Amino acid sequence: MKTDERRGAATVGGVEKVSRALWVEEPAARYRMPDPVRTAAVRAVIIASVTLIQAMVAFLSTLAGSWLAFPMVLSSVASTVVATWSVLDVWVTRQVWNQRNGVVSSPSSTARQLRRERRLARRAARRAARRAPRTGPDARASGSPARGAAAAAGPPRVAAPAEQPGVSGPRQAPASV
Repeated sequence: MKTDERRGAATVGGVEKVSRALWVEEPAARYRMPDPVRTAAVRAVIIASVTLIQAMVAFLSTLAGSWLAFPMVLSSVASTVVATWSVLDVWVTRQVWNQRNGVVSSPSSTARQLRRERRLARRAARRAARRAPRTGPDARASGSPARGAAAAAGPPRVAAPAEQPGVSGPRQAPASV
């Protein structure tokens, strides 16, 4: 019995009909590693595999009594140090990448929440102050409750440069501009 027959696929004219798609896309369980981290990981795997091959050659040449045993043992020790360093490099690269690029900014912090609440309260107070009718002596002088006495007095007068305290003559732009 063939696999498709066990699945219950019907045969049409001697050709079995496959009941499922050839390629099924499945969601990834984990996201792809960032490029710098993946590069460091590939480098670490290559260095670790070369180290294991050197250790195996050193062991076998020691058993055989070959002259190659001593240089291979020395290079295996050096390669072990390099392999350890490369694995540490993967970890450091991953941490650096996460700090620079991978931080997900989510408003879950208590401080952020408090700032947001204060900001919304200030906005609501400003809106309420704009909509509330003004009361007092200034509001009665004018027909418009929003403008008060400022509208009755006319446009504001701008003082000439000579009248302003601490200013003499025409204004000049700062030297840094």
